[in-house]
Amino acid sequence: MKPFIYLRGLRHAEHTVFAVNEGQKYYIDPQFGKRMAYSSGQQVKRSIIEALELPFAAMTFNWEIDKKDNKASQKEPHSPCDPSFADQLLGGFMKAESGSFTVKRRSPLSISAMRPLHPLLGGVEYPTENLTFDRTSHPEHHKVEVYWFENKKRGSKLSDEELNNWLTSNHRSLPNRAFIQDQTRASGLFSYDIAIDLRTLFCVSTNKLEPELFPEIEAKLREQGWVEGKNIFGNCLICPKEKREEIIPKLASALINWRITSNQARTFSLMETVALAISDNANQIAYAIRGELRDDRERPTAVPKIDETTKADIFVTPIASSYIAGSIGSADALEKAEEHLVKILSEFDYENQVK
Repeated sequence: MKPFIYLRGLRHAEHTVFAVNEGQKYYIDPQFGKRMAYSSGQQVKRSIIEALELPFAAMTFNWEIDKKDNKASQKEPHSPCDPSFADQLLGGFMKAESGSFTVKRRSPLSISAMRPLHPLLGGVEYPTENLTFDRTSHPEHHKVEVYWFENKKRGSKLSDEELNNWLTSNHRSLPNRAFIQDQTRASGLFSYDIAIDLRTLFCVSTNKLEPELFPEIEAKLREQGWVEGKNIFGNCLICPKEKREEIIPKLASALINWRITSNQARTFSLMETVALAISDNANQIAYAIRGELRDDRERPTAVPKIDETTKADIFVTPIASSYIAGSIGSADALEKAEEHLVKILSEFDYENQVK
């Protein structure tokens, strides 16, 4: 068996936002000049790790307080770098601290951004919209506080009497309502790609020149039944079979059923899965689910294409017939995709990679 699994997922997003900070993230497609909304690979990865529903390793958030000006500044959070936790084993880690050597594990999952299948099949909606955060229906319950502002600094708060005088003399009102302007949303067909490196999925290097493990963590893994082995990169510790059998079904489910968990409630979309393609060849999943450009009309258009002649296992859901002419899906397609992933993840010989 080849040491890589490639997965492409096709989802439909409707009137939603993938990001929170500074509104919807986008990039410009150079060929069509379209704004392409996207969800970053890091956000997709985080959503997959959360969908594992396995215990997370405890992180340490570090702060420093300057005695001179009494200001607190945040430093780099520290991971325990412990692969006995699934989020560390699958998500990777790094810890670089003065006075100690650096340990680093690259994630065996390489995850692309979720972006439009084709520039003409999805992107940022226009025109933009203006939103309100409105609490004017209960004005006595929601306070309005006003401060003097001078020399670029906030001053004292206005008393009720000062505020009433200011409102009267300036003929103004200050409602308890906030405006959020020029917001964008995303709609269309979006795809994401995942590459799984089976060589390192359940193997942690014991190389001392570029270590992945602190000595005390290595000792802990050995006590928990991790066994010595060897992969193409050198000596390693291999996750026990019982633990692999616990993680693999959850990983297969998470890779298929993850949902973006870090966007805002107002932007909810089912982001239903239209189709999945799984192969040991990256080109085949690109062929299997793609957008095709049509130039037989006045303006260039594109249509989504699911090509079942490719050398990939394709799983199509019933929702595909809403967007792809002639597609016939099955209600248990995602369950079959999970079963297929579990099978190929379980069949790889992690203990005997190098013969």
